[in-house]
Amino acid sequence: MNTANDTHSKILGYILWVFGFTGSHRFYYGRPVSGTIWFFTLGLLGIGWLIDLFLIPGMDREADLRFRAGRVNYSIAWVLLTFLGLFGLHRMYMGKWVTGVIYLCTAGLLGLGYLYDFWTLNDQITVVNAST
Repeated sequence: MNTANDTHSKILGYILWVFGFTGSHRFYYGRPVSGTIWFFTLGLLGIGWLIDLFLIPGMDREADLRFRAGRVNYSIAWVLLTFLGLFGLHRMYMGKWVTGVIYLCTAGLLGLGYLYDFWTLNDQITVVNAST
């Protein structure tokens, strides 16, 4: 495995899998469509969630190939988004101070920006990492 581009952590993937009925691990690995499906169906009624226990290593490899390592650490940004996203700390961590402060003052633009970032955070980080 190319550790120079080890963008995502299997350990964090498994931690998020514990809450996987919300789709959090799928969002983390850059799968927003299935993450949304998992969110609204509670992990395909638990069946998809259980199967994902065995799929995480493959999702991790695909994410490492798809996304670009760099200054911004994907795992840190995802932890900040998941647990403090309404405060915009993940955006501030990426150097997006203006939108971070806007999120802080508006609870993540009333939650809609927070949801948008679940869909796009990996791509946002890749853009930031490519520009440095």
